[in-house]
Amino acid sequence: MSKYTGLGIGIDLGTTYSCVGIWQNDRVEIIANDQGNRTTPSYVAFTDTERLIGDAAKNQIGMNVKNTVFDAKRMIGRRFSDPTIQNDMKHWSFEVVDDGHDKPLIEVEYKGE
Repeated sequence: MSKYTGLGIGIDLGTTYSCVGIWQNDRVEIIANDQGNRTTPSYVAFTDTERLIGDAAKNQIGMNVKNTVFDAKRMIGRRFSDPTIQNDMKHWSFEVVDDGHDKPLIEVEYKGE
């Protein structure tokens, strides 16, 4: 039986935090983000000048609530009309609309658009 010697990558897209790991030297190694943390908040924010991810996005939510997205994983595979989505929308500060095909679409303003 041959032993696998290649590299592998895995992504854990969590509702609250996400992380990336690689298979290397017969074990999984979790990759640290640019701040040295092994997990990254599952947040994305859009401003007039840039797109922020992780801690940077989460830390500025108070100043940019409508353009900071979190909990996006909760929408994967669901219809816009799903009662879970409709209930969750009551708690989100960002806008979710029907894309015209009963799929949730997040609307944000980015660089003035």
